[in-house]
Order: sequence, then C-alpha cells, then structure tokens
Amino acid sequence: MTIDVRAVHFDLSDANRTYLDKKLERIAYARDLIVDLLFSFTREKQFRCECTVNFRWGTQAHVQETDFDLTAGLDKLMDTLEQKINKEKKKVQDKK
Repeated sequence: MTIDVRAVHFDLSDANRTYLDKKLERIAYARDLIVDLLFSFTREKQFRCECTVNFRWGTQAHVQETDFDLTAGLDKLMDTLEQKINKEKKKVQDKK
C-alpha cells in the first residue's frame, strides 16, 4: 500500500503526520486490498481533507470532508474512509 500525503497552502507538521499514521492503523485490515492512498489537505478558510483510494481490483473511491480544525477533519475523513472501504470489500465478497 502506497501512501501519498500533500498539503496545499500550509506545511503539515510532524505531529499531524504522526496523527495521520495513527489513524491509518484503523484500516490496517484492508492493507492487502488497497494499492494507493492519496491524501490531499488544503487550507483556505477551512481545511479540506480529501482521500482517493485505489483498490486492487481496479475500483477507485474518493472521499472528502471539511472542518475548521485539521484533526477534526481528519477524524471525519477516516470515519468516512473506513465505511467506504468496508462497503467496497463487501461488494467484492458478494460477487464471489
């Protein structure tokens, strides 16, 4: 699983990167299902947190959340991402 993190209009601190790595442990069970995780954090008036997931079977999913606090936006993003991964995983299992 390849993880790419980009921060636009601000520098992502080491503490925030560590927090992201800690949150990624929640989806460790899907490590063999995911090829790429592409994160993009943009700061304008609020933080926009986006993630694109490329699955092993060729499907792509995109989730996005906005919040005034980066850590709160990251929490929301990971909740949504976990639900999306579970949904895709169940779709593939149902086809078998």
